Parts: sequence; structure tokens; C-alpha cells
Amino acid sequence: LRADAGVSATDQILESLRTKLNEEVVEASEGLRFLKEQLVNVLEKPIKDSGTDLLSPEKGCLNIWMLVGVNGVGKTTTLGKLASVAKRSGFSAMIAAADTFRAAAVQQVKVWGDRTGVEVIANESKNAAPASIVFDAIGASKSKNIDLLLVDTAGRLQTKNNLMEELKKIRKIIDKLAPSANVESLLVLDSSQGQNGLRQALAFADSAELTGVILTKLDGSSKGGVAMAVASEAKLPVRFIGAGEKIRDLRPFNSFEFIEALLTVR
Repeated sequence: LRADAGVSATDQILESLRTKLNEEVVEASEGLRFLKEQLVNVLEKPIKDSGTDLLSPEKGCLNIWMLVGVNGVGKTTTLGKLASVAKRSGFSAMIAAADTFRAAAVQQVKVWGDRTGVEVIANESKNAAPASIVFDAIGASKSKNIDLLLVDTAGRLQTKNNLMEELKKIRKIIDKLAPSANVESLLVLDSSQGQNGLRQALAFADSAELTGVILTKLDGSSKGGVAMAVASEAKLPVRFIGAGEKIRDLRPFNSFEFIEALLTVR
């Protein structure tokens, strides 16, 4: 509970632990091992259900990863880091700067494009429609045989219906223009936001057709227990974690390492 895992996930784990201890007498070390095993199982279930253990673009076809989330969670920075990982892993990449809502958002994306050597498709004219930018970016990606198109979207509160509708428009454009593409809709969550992160996941799940989560800001005091709540209640796999501002401070999620860190006393 202190790690923000949430009541539901905590109850689920405690019930498993009680059942185990009622069945047999075990040493404290064995009890801790069983606890870790149960925690890992909670995190691993949505990953296994997705059929993809490690998320990466597929060669030979277009992959579109759309990043969504509220303002201030590190969404655009995470997008830049993903572009860097893709390039270093031998994939060609492109960025669609579809956040036309926040001032200077396009410029921020372009900075990341310069840093990673990834082309940015943008429209800096006032009131540019995000869906039209995605339209152009998909066309450019197809003509250049790009492996991975990263789509930056406007940071939004889950209560902003007009912005949620814009997300739906973007998804319709993607489904219409690239029906055979591998599409991922990734929610970027600030790990320090606790149960508010779960509320965000549930709110975005419908509009953005979420397929996974990226946890950021794990370099602070947060233990990121919201990952447990997201996995057990929103049924979403955690795909990446961010632990710093540097370009290489993003890595694939590992349930075993995460639980070891979660249970470490700081």
C-alpha cells in the first residue's frame, strides 16, 4: 500500500500469501520468495496475455507507436528516448509531432529529432489538426519504408473530452491508412502519481485503445507500485521504464528486477 500498489492488488497478493501459509509452515525466507513470485506473476500476466514478451518494432512492415498521457509525465522526452533506442537497434524511425495543443511542443520534438537523427513531420501553423499531421506522417513513412513511426500527442487531462475525441480521430486515421501496421498505444505514466496513474490508465483505455504503459521518473523517491495496480486492474503490460533525463535512461521493463527494487528498503 505504501508503494502505491493499490488496495485491489494488495488484497490479491495477501490472500495468496495467507493461503500459502495456511497450507504449510515455511521459513521467513521462503515466505519472502513466495511473495516475490506472486508479485512477479501479477506484472507478468498482462505481458504474457499480449503474446509479446519484449516490445520492439517488426522488420519488414510499418510499426506505429502512439504515446499518450497527461501533461508533465515526460511523454515527449520518452518519445525522444524511444527514437534513440530504435536507431541504435538498427531500425529506421520517424516522428509525427501531433501535439499542436501545447506551446513549443513541436520545437521540443524537433530538438529530439536533431539529437537522434530522426526526421520529424510537423505543421507549425496555428490550429493545425493533429490527425492531418499523422496522415502526412503515415504517407511519408510508407514512401520511405520506415520501420517505426512514433506519434507524439497532446498531453491532456482525462476529463478533457475534446482532446480525448482528438485521440479517437488519430486512431481512425491510423486504422484507415495503415490497416496492416503493428500499432501500439502506450500510456506514459509518472511513477510518483500513485493511484491517480491507475485512474489515468482506465480513462485513456477506451479513447486511445491502450496496449501498454511506460513508467517514468523512477530515478526519484517513487517505488512505482502503480505498476501493480495498472497490471492487475487495467490489465495493461508495462513495457519500458525511464529512470533519468539522459537519452539512454530508458530500458525495457523487467518484472523480476522491478520487484527486487520495489521491496528494497530505502
